[in-house]
Amino acid sequence: MSTQSFKYIFRFSKKDDMIYISHLDLMRLLTRAMRRADLPVCLTQGFNPRLKISLKRALKLGVASDDEEGEIVLAQKLEDSELLGRLRAVMPKGIEIQRINLAEEKK
Repeated sequence: MSTQSFKYIFRFSKKDDMIYISHLDLMRLLTRAMRRADLPVCLTQGFNPRLKISLKRALKLGVASDDEEGEIVLAQKLEDSELLGRLRAVMPKGIEIQRINLAEEKK
């Protein structure tokens, strides 16, 4: 069964009190935010399905960053501006989604 999926690259910052959350807690935070934003996120296959979300690098505890990168795979194609608005509305203070764009397909 083949379904179409769309990979989005997002950039975000981690500041203020959020510098004290671990990488694992940040992943949980982003997972909850994607669900709260009611995004059509694709799930991994297998016994324990998870949202298809990843971060480019793990930040150390206590480190702030203005430009981190992550990716998420959605089951539907949505406008970048709609995704950005929905995600910004559910993010806690200290985590700001700066931009999100559909990744270009490799040929």
